[in-house]
Amino acid sequence: MLKKIISAALILTLAAPCTVCAQPPETDARSYILMEASTGKILSENNSEEALPPASVTKIMTLLIIYDSVHSGKIKWTDSVSVSEHAASMGGSQIFLEPNEKQSVETLTKSIAIASANDAAVAMAEYIAGSEESFVKLMNDKAAELGMKNTTFVNACGLDAEGHKMSAKDIAIMSRELITKYPEIKKYTTTWQDTITHSTAKGESEFGLTNTNKLIKWYNDATGLKTGSTGKAKYCLSGTAMRDGMELIAVVMAAPDPKSRFQSVMKLLDYGFANYRLEKGKTAGEAVGNVSVNKGMSDSVCAVAEKEISIVLPKDNKSKLECKAELSQGVNAPVKKGDKLGEIVYYSDGKKIASCSAVAKEDIQKADFKRNVMRLMRMWM
Repeated sequence: MLKKIISAALILTLAAPCTVCAQPPETDARSYILMEASTGKILSENNSEEALPPASVTKIMTLLIIYDSVHSGKIKWTDSVSVSEHAASMGGSQIFLEPNEKQSVETLTKSIAIASANDAAVAMAEYIAGSEESFVKLMNDKAAELGMKNTTFVNACGLDAEGHKMSAKDIAIMSRELITKYPEIKKYTTTWQDTITHSTAKGESEFGLTNTNKLIKWYNDATGLKTGSTGKAKYCLSGTAMRDGMELIAVVMAAPDPKSRFQSVMKLLDYGFANYRLEKGKTAGEAVGNVSVNKGMSDSVCAVAEKEISIVLPKDNKSKLECKAELSQGVNAPVKKGDKLGEIVYYSDGKKIASCSAVAKEDIQKADFKRNVMRLMRMWM
């Protein structure tokens, strides 16, 4: 009974929100970073570029490549994957796959996201790339593409290996890519428990999955993302949460114990939500004005926002976001959809803080002979 009371008290302590604080909280982690997901803006960091063993947080990249592969049509969720002896031999967190066992891409992906299964991660790596070594090359290529400057992958699951390192900043970058590009991953990263079915020569058996990320139980509005722990890495976590339309990513590396790992991430998330707000500008494709077109089939073209702009502002900044469309005085036909017609500029407290292009909503062809004659007649009349 005493043990249950102590456990309940611990959960309440970890879940309790902090008060508004102007300074980032202190952590026991060797490095950390707090990032807003939609903008990539860094709200706080410490030693965030040191390359350290990342443990199973590595699997965020494995998941990203799986989702990329499905999205591109290279593989399907229903594809059957045959488990190799190498994949089945993985230690650490696993779902105890057997050699030659077959599981779907969806089942293996779910097992990676929820239970951090090393055997499932390697099985998927081999299915996508032919071998774990070839998959690791894809991981490193993707890291370079995303600008992850302090990352070297050696395996697909994060078990301790010489040279397998990442920085907290790089983990935040790949976490951001996964949750913004494929928000459907949260179907799994917010699942506390689930089951899969093993089908082998011995018959069928049910196996339970429990999420390794207690953040989704202990922190309101948590959305994921991935834990990691090994002897060399100690305790790592990329934690994500969404509140009032703003999603934050808090990464800690080399925390001394599991409790500290979760406490540090929750303190960082509390700090971010307490001190910052997200303001959204024009949505992509939203009209901002018209620009006259010279010698076109239409006399004007609608200018629209090329993309949505989101801006992170301190909560103590009470000024409203102001938007001004600075458009061209006129353009000559032909005009192609997407041609730049000006800029949409955002101001806070009278200072320019962001901008994006205003572009043509549609094509405007050059005026034909009939159109020119009609235009001349209108001018004459």
